[in-house]
Amino acid sequence: MTRSIVDGNEAAASVAYRLNELCSIYPITPSSTMAELADEWVSQGRRNVFGTLPTVIEMQSEGGAAGALHGALQGGAMSTSFTASQGLLLMIPNMYKIAGELTSMVLHVAARSLAAQGLSIFGDHQDVMAVRQTGFALLSSASVQEAHDMAAVAQMATLRSRIPFLHFFDGFRTSHELNTLEMLSDDDLRALCPVDLVLEHRRRALSPENPYIRGTAQNPDTYFQSRETVNTFYANTPGIVADAMDAFAARTGREYHLVEYHGDPEATDVIVIMGSGAQTAGQAIDHLVAQGRKVGMVQIRLYRPFPTADLLAAIPASAQRVAILDRTKEPGSGGEPLFLDVMSALAEAHTAGRRANLPLCIGGRYGLSSKEFTPAMVVGIFDELGSPGPRPRFTVGINDDVTMTSIPYPDLDVEDVETLRAVFYGLGSDGTVGANKNTIKILGAQPGTYAQGYFVYDSKKSGSRTVSHLRFGPRPITAPYLVKEAGFIGCHHWSILERVDVLKTARQGTVLLLNAPYPPEEVFGHLPAQMQQRIIDLGIELYVIDANAVARAAGMGNRTNTVLQTCFFAISRVMPRADAINAVKKSIQKTYGRRGPDVVAKNEAAVDASLADLHRVFVPAEVIGDKQRLAPVPLGAPQFVRDVTARMLMDEGDDLPVSALPVDGTYPSGTTQYEKRNISDIIAVWDESSCIQCGNCAFVCPHAVIRAKYYPEAALEGAPEGFQTAPLNAAGLPGSAYTLQVYAEDCTGCGLCVEACPVKPLGTMGARKAINLAPVLDRSKERENIAFFEKILINKRSRVDFATVRGVQYLEPLFEFSGACSGCGETPYLKLLTQLFGGRATVANATGCSSIYGGNLPTTPWSRNKYGRGPAWSNSLFEDNAEFGLGLRLAADLHTDLARRRLEEMRPILGDDICDAILTDPQKLESHLSRQRYRVDELKVILDGMEGPQAADLRSVADHLLRRSVWIVGGDGWAYDIGSGGLDHVLASGRNVNVLVLDTEVYSNTGGQASKATPMGAVAKFAAAGKETIAKDLALQAIAYGNVYVARVAMGADPQQTLKAFREAEAYDGPSLILAYSHCIAHGIDMKKGLDQQYMAVNTGHWPLMRYNPVLRNEGRNPFLLDSPRPRIPLAKYHEKELRFRMLQNSDPETAARMLKTGQEHVWRRYRDYEQMAGRSAEEFATDARSE
Repeated sequence: MTRSIVDGNEAAASVAYRLNELCSIYPITPSSTMAELADEWVSQGRRNVFGTLPTVIEMQSEGGAAGALHGALQGGAMSTSFTASQGLLLMIPNMYKIAGELTSMVLHVAARSLAAQGLSIFGDHQDVMAVRQTGFALLSSASVQEAHDMAAVAQMATLRSRIPFLHFFDGFRTSHELNTLEMLSDDDLRALCPVDLVLEHRRRALSPENPYIRGTAQNPDTYFQSRETVNTFYANTPGIVADAMDAFAARTGREYHLVEYHGDPEATDVIVIMGSGAQTAGQAIDHLVAQGRKVGMVQIRLYRPFPTADLLAAIPASAQRVAILDRTKEPGSGGEPLFLDVMSALAEAHTAGRRANLPLCIGGRYGLSSKEFTPAMVVGIFDELGSPGPRPRFTVGINDDVTMTSIPYPDLDVEDVETLRAVFYGLGSDGTVGANKNTIKILGAQPGTYAQGYFVYDSKKSGSRTVSHLRFGPRPITAPYLVKEAGFIGCHHWSILERVDVLKTARQGTVLLLNAPYPPEEVFGHLPAQMQQRIIDLGIELYVIDANAVARAAGMGNRTNTVLQTCFFAISRVMPRADAINAVKKSIQKTYGRRGPDVVAKNEAAVDASLADLHRVFVPAEVIGDKQRLAPVPLGAPQFVRDVTARMLMDEGDDLPVSALPVDGTYPSGTTQYEKRNISDIIAVWDESSCIQCGNCAFVCPHAVIRAKYYPEAALEGAPEGFQTAPLNAAGLPGSAYTLQVYAEDCTGCGLCVEACPVKPLGTMGARKAINLAPVLDRSKERENIAFFEKILINKRSRVDFATVRGVQYLEPLFEFSGACSGCGETPYLKLLTQLFGGRATVANATGCSSIYGGNLPTTPWSRNKYGRGPAWSNSLFEDNAEFGLGLRLAADLHTDLARRRLEEMRPILGDDICDAILTDPQKLESHLSRQRYRVDELKVILDGMEGPQAADLRSVADHLLRRSVWIVGGDGWAYDIGSGGLDHVLASGRNVNVLVLDTEVYSNTGGQASKATPMGAVAKFAAAGKETIAKDLALQAIAYGNVYVARVAMGADPQQTLKAFREAEAYDGPSLILAYSHCIAHGIDMKKGLDQQYMAVNTGHWPLMRYNPVLRNEGRNPFLLDSPRPRIPLAKYHEKELRFRMLQNSDPETAARMLKTGQEHVWRRYRDYEQMAGRSAEEFATDARSE
């Protein structure tokens, strides 16, 4: 067998791929990696154990994947799929069919939380428990090795039993944990799953050679009996699985059982558990048994069919008390599923006389959404179990101060002292996690060394905090929980240590590595006093390097991962320095080889430069100065933000009690304004002397950190020294000043503002513009300037020209400081939406990037204006966003009609003036809307002073008298794939909804999988060999209805056209669709050149700009407006700037050339089609029947 370092996903996928002929896939975190690997292996020509190349097909949804899977199985193909969470739920209808037809297959699930009060991408057993009734056998794995081995056992058992299997392991905790693995060989798999079983499966296939009927409609006379025909198959399955495990042990030496016991053979207190928590419990039990306590654990591997006999045999006869642990929650139930099953088995055995005593049984919940589950918590459970009156139902790991279910637990560390433990703090997309994965593989490859890595990050985009937990030791590592005491700590961004305690896992003599922007001799004095004292008290060895400077000098920008990885090997003493450096360089060649030799060379240069700039810092005997950590939020923040949000920002969310959190998942909006992440040391700096006040920089800023105001010069009274201002460059406003304010602590240093700026001051040779990036370490002056800037009145909307980019800069953005990637191509469109319509907008957001940076805790960017108005935002699911948004529109229409009726009914009381003014206002122009808003506010005040049901009813819907703007927002994965059917139906409904598709041409949120928007020739996950089909033209589909406003926009190519399209779409009384080209980090571009790439996309014809306005058709004019010129740049120029195209050129030049040629032909063909449409008469387009 081959030994390697892999994660749980790869461990399972390796077996699934080699034992199947077809993988029907759809991406969903945390299972996507399994499908990505299958597609990658196909592109590499890797064959399965049958000697064939499996077919891997991406479907439009998990429901579609299950349908294709069902069909392939019925056709006799060995087939599998991979999924999680809501994706698994979408497969339920087909799961019933597959099980009902006794079809052999294995479905691999990285078990994950379900979206309830909120979405979570992290792991527990809620999804698996939601399908336990489908008839699938459920087989659990507790580790990376088990995920590999149980995948094989499940395949063996399904072929022998005809019962389909769902093989599951804990999402993230197992799926993303790297660990040392003994890999099964192809010969092992052939021996375990002999071909005669495969042939039996094929003989049951639908075939004209031997035709029969399956899937009949049954009547009451036979349905019941038919359901009972499968009983013997399920009764035999536990024995078949046990036999498969025995055969597996005989082949590999690794022994497994359906149910296993670990602990004192005469234990009085026992816990029952399933999944990765069993490893944690095992460590705690070893610790307690060594102290003389009679405790034990029963680990369930086969959950369905439930192995009652094996369970009863595993629980010692001496057991007096049993705690059953579930990693799920079923509100309203008498207990969670595993508890009910175990309780039922024990009670039935006792009443039937098969068991002498019935132990006291209690049920507990733990570890929801990857919540930590530690040996200390297991000890707490045993303490509770042994108490005089244990709680019948309990939780562990949280503070339930409402229903008092939580139990206490001690402070405990039971880890092997010979295991080196390390913790690294980084930011998403800075390379820290990737470097640590390479470190694990380097060290894990050393003889006699075992390695483990687990990476903690929230579901925000790049720039969020990441914490890597690494372990290395001489024995297998079975610790599925976070490092408690680390011998090495690395902090890769200075801003992190200013906010959180990066030394909370430090112990005596810990080695600490800091990426510091200060000279070595000054670093210690810049540390927070609390941190200085802990370094002194624990005798911590402190090393520093300015990794950002080293990386920039090597041409790597802010990618500091290679520099800091080199430093780790240099000072951690985990292996000889020279050997480590050579290993790092080999890892670089393997990791970055596909990206080209220039990338490899830059990383190797960074390795060589790192050691010269690494310094050990002298630690004084006393603290220097009294610098404190930055407050997580300002003192003036709302109470919820101070009490709850701040705790989450400080990595203390685990300690929040139940009572602190909203009961229904409703959170305050606009809380990103309090976070102040300071994730970039270089930020935008305004040069007021060169600025022409065009507004381009503010328009494209992805994080709304650039704000403009004009104001009378008198408003500058009391301005702090250095507050930047310039005379307003606009006619009609004499004596006015202008300020472009950069919110320094929120700036990500992306550089899009610099790219958008048209100014090139004389004498700079284009090296500087009116806005530039520069390092600013001390931001206290910027804080003063921002505080003063915010005191200046926001410009009145009635005094702003909405029709120009120059004018829009003065509109307040109500989408600000999001956690999107630095330089994100999506967020400028959302910001524009809120500037134009935010005060009356309701937003339905599909799951995806925009729902994560838009609605991910602890802070959210959708905000409100000074009147308290702002976008009302909600995320339903991925697949139903269009329908969800239509529901919001229908509710708005209903309540608008109700409000108008009630207003008419109250006319005698309210008077004609106010009723006529409200009911007759056209609400088309901003001036109309401003007046209507004022009138409706007046009405609300009047109604608040009135009593009676009629007034209360009108007051509840009065805000609908102001025209509601409903927006349906999502990415191309939603609009082109999983939600395309719903989107089509909503557009066809004719209802007044506005659809904004943030088109990155790839599934950005789940890791860069191909969608039907992905262009031909692009390499993406699920299209590892280059996508072979052209992208779907969603614009033409929508135009076919005739009554849908459609626009294709690209802000970087034509911001004015983008602005016009947004305004026209919202003003149109009917469905509208805006397809917004959004450059993305998944394209493999230099993100600061994102706008240039948008320009290239338009001017090569890759993304032609157009608008289709049904209003023009009704006026007898051509509704199709072609807004971009004929392609004047070869498509190859666009491709060469993006890694997604270059990767195919590097790996398969012939295919890349063929696809480029076909792509260029398509560009010209589509442009000719558009050009022809732009030249038609009005009569050649469909009529909007509503206006006839």
